[in-house]
Amino acid sequence: MRIAQVSPLFESVPPVFYGGTERVVFNLTEELIAMGHDVSLFASGDSHTNATLVPVVERSLRLDENCIDHIAPHILMIEKVFQRAKEFDLIHFHIDHLHLPLARGHSVPVLSTFHGRLDIPDLPPLYKEFRDLPYTSISNSQRIPLPWLNWEGTVYHGLNPSAFSFRPKSGKYLAFLGRICAEKGVEHAIVIAKKFGMNLKIAAKVSDVDQRFFEEKIEPLMDGSFVEFVGEIDEVQKDDFLGNAYATLFPIVWPEPFGIVMIESIACGTPVIAFPYGSVSEVMVQGESGYIVDDIDSAVEALRKLESFDRHRCRKVFEERYNSRRMAADYVKIYERLVSHAKQTAA
Repeated sequence: MRIAQVSPLFESVPPVFYGGTERVVFNLTEELIAMGHDVSLFASGDSHTNATLVPVVERSLRLDENCIDHIAPHILMIEKVFQRAKEFDLIHFHIDHLHLPLARGHSVPVLSTFHGRLDIPDLPPLYKEFRDLPYTSISNSQRIPLPWLNWEGTVYHGLNPSAFSFRPKSGKYLAFLGRICAEKGVEHAIVIAKKFGMNLKIAAKVSDVDQRFFEEKIEPLMDGSFVEFVGEIDEVQKDDFLGNAYATLFPIVWPEPFGIVMIESIACGTPVIAFPYGSVSEVMVQGESGYIVDDIDSAVEALRKLESFDRHRCRKVFEERYNSRRMAADYVKIYERLVSHAKQTAA
């Protein structure tokens, strides 16, 4: 098939640092090419891919200090995609809802995958207008606020197994990876680490909008003994950071749509201790990829169980459920169904 993948422009594909959506788009694109598909990737110009790259901006928007209006480049990209729509058998968008007004009325099927939360009050009126278009979710829990949408399926994220090294022995620190914000629960991770009596390393992005939260709520908890703030890390650093940890803490307090950190951790064999919100119960395999816990005290108890944890089985869960080839195959099934339906409709 001739497939267009349309990525957000905030980060490169793959991202240098933080950027879960762009990383998923990268893995999906590379696997589709390996399967023999002809893929064009609409993304920032500093992206690296085996697909035909269609650069819309010179560099990722977060790294471009001259970019003030982040919406404008995305609108330009959408227009460029639809100008070339007849060149593709299917167009796959990963940019939420910006493209929806142009997605109707084309003979080429347009699939939209949501990567963010859908429990925002502003969204139902919008999606009711475009409820007939095809969508995919990244977890079943993500769908709950909008059960009436035209869901074509749920496709769980996948990663390239070769990007993460299995570590058979556990490390001597706890890891927190992601971004600093209230919903990710980093303050709970700090309390858990202190109660358990093990050092915590925090590798996280601090956005401008979260800077005040970091300074007022998180920095005062960093006493210099139990907590080390590492900052943002790249892919090579992430492999070592997660793989050498005793466990990864994921004490979220929001309806997480997927939580790619969980599968990055278990890819290294490192168990995850996670609060039970959003997609966690779908992504985690209790006792095999770590433990789902209800609160701080139960998180500490779960950490005590990890002395005999089977890290080999943890890695196996990743290989069986979250490899990128499986993800691509799941999407291809949906692509083929949509393309077949489009041909039948045209006939």
